[in-house]
Amino acid sequence: MGSLRDTMSTTTAPTLSRPSPPGLGPIAWARTNLFGSWVSTAVSLALLYIVARAVLGFAEWALVGAVWTVPYSATGIAQTAVCQTAHGACWAVIHDKYRLILFGRYPFAEQWRPAIVVLIFIALYTVSAIRWFWRKELALIWVAALTAVGVLMWGGVFGLKPVPNDEWGGLPITLILATFGIAFAFPLAVLVALGRRSTELPAVKTLCVVYVELIRGVPLISVLFMASVMFPLFMPAGVNIDKLLRAQIAIILFAAAYLAEVVRGGLQALPKGQTEAADAMGLSYWQKTSFIILPQALRLVIPPLVNTFIGFFKDTSLVLIIGLFDLLTMGKVALSDPPWQSFSTEVYVVLGLIYIAFCYAMSRYSRGLEQELNASQRR
Repeated sequence: MGSLRDTMSTTTAPTLSRPSPPGLGPIAWARTNLFGSWVSTAVSLALLYIVARAVLGFAEWALVGAVWTVPYSATGIAQTAVCQTAHGACWAVIHDKYRLILFGRYPFAEQWRPAIVVLIFIALYTVSAIRWFWRKELALIWVAALTAVGVLMWGGVFGLKPVPNDEWGGLPITLILATFGIAFAFPLAVLVALGRRSTELPAVKTLCVVYVELIRGVPLISVLFMASVMFPLFMPAGVNIDKLLRAQIAIILFAAAYLAEVVRGGLQALPKGQTEAADAMGLSYWQKTSFIILPQALRLVIPPLVNTFIGFFKDTSLVLIIGLFDLLTMGKVALSDPPWQSFSTEVYVVLGLIYIAFCYAMSRYSRGLEQELNASQRR
């Protein structure tokens, strides 16, 4: 009877209801994360005040008190007196110098060509980011796009006026150096990373170690300078490589050394059981590397890979040392015009927005790709 009474009391006892989870709306989120205690509330209010003051101050400078256009004299010289007395930004410098900043010294009448080149690069990045295009045909798309870039920039065919690369500049130079640099440096980095982990080819391993440590031990400016000054000395007599190609080779070699270490980190983080399972299946070295090892290793190092890509996209501004005028350098050239020398802030703000747009797109895409691959891995 006692056990029966205990059983009945257990089954008839009311169950305690769990508290409902907190709301997921913005007000509930703010109450939990920003105003959960008096210390959190004080810090949140102080930060909100600072951010609000900064935003309002920037809006006052960039929009409310800004000058958008200025008159010009009969000789075409900008009359910037109205900007000198204004309380805000003088965006007229961008209106006057945007073609020089974006396209450099490219012939004025032919600047539609580098404009199309910029659109081709953006379209190429967009297509490459869509997983549906990750097939063999994507390589043909890259070849066709880069061929179109060369035809448009150099000209000399299809009735296009020839333009030597000494007259190139601005955003196309930045995109060309960054795109070709990363596109060629990444496969080289994979080979160097595999070679550095090789146990059966000690000579290849030693060569890869020396290459990585040597390149990583010097700044990019030194590599660019060596490519500009020393590289032609190793060429046969009469062979002259233009400075754009020399800068491109230097960036490829420099980027490959850093990317190789990132890839090697992914290879080391992969469990040894993956390699043993591939060996048990009877796969060859290149089969297990291409289909099992590398895909998993690269998935692990997506954040540092994209971080390195972003770094090298910005480091293209260092090509000024060998006489190439990229986007940042053309902004400095635009400010050498005496009427506009006092308005560098406006130019650098616009240049910063351009760099932020490209870098943020890469960062945003990498986060989405990482989440997608991790979700598929969990399934």
